[in-house]
Amino acid sequence: MASTPEQDLRVRPVRDEDFGQWRALYGKYAAFYGVAQSDDMARQVWSWLCDPSHDVSGLVVEDDGHTLVGLAHFRPFARPLSATIGCFLDDLFVDSAVRGAGAADLMLTELSRIASANSWSVVRWITADDNYRGRGKYDQYASRTTWVTYDMEPAPRA
Repeated sequence: MASTPEQDLRVRPVRDEDFGQWRALYGKYAAFYGVAQSDDMARQVWSWLCDPSHDVSGLVVEDDGHTLVGLAHFRPFARPLSATIGCFLDDLFVDSAVRGAGAADLMLTELSRIASANSWSVVRWITADDNYRGRGKYDQYASRTTWVTYDMEPAPRA
């Protein structure tokens, strides 16, 4: 677990007892992106995070009062062209009350450490084009790529 004493913040993996606080943060994250998030959806994601056999893992940042102030969800992914495994950062969120205090730095640094420990070749993520504050932070840790992403709907089931 990494920490920054000056901010009294610590990053660590999610624990079973984090659900209530994680749910509140995840709800704020969904609202930030304008995504409807039901309790059933949140419970599904939580079940993934708490299942050691599932690919999705989670980190949280807590303050010295054990209040969760940030979350990150990530997973390995195959990179056939390079014949390597990378890490995809699906979600990263810091409560607006503590932005700028180092929570995002802690999670990105810990994710870099995890990637190194697992011999993952890259940590990759996407963000909204208009997420200027987030992009400013990401520019400190990663290189913006020239790739454009697309979402395709699956064909209707027969």
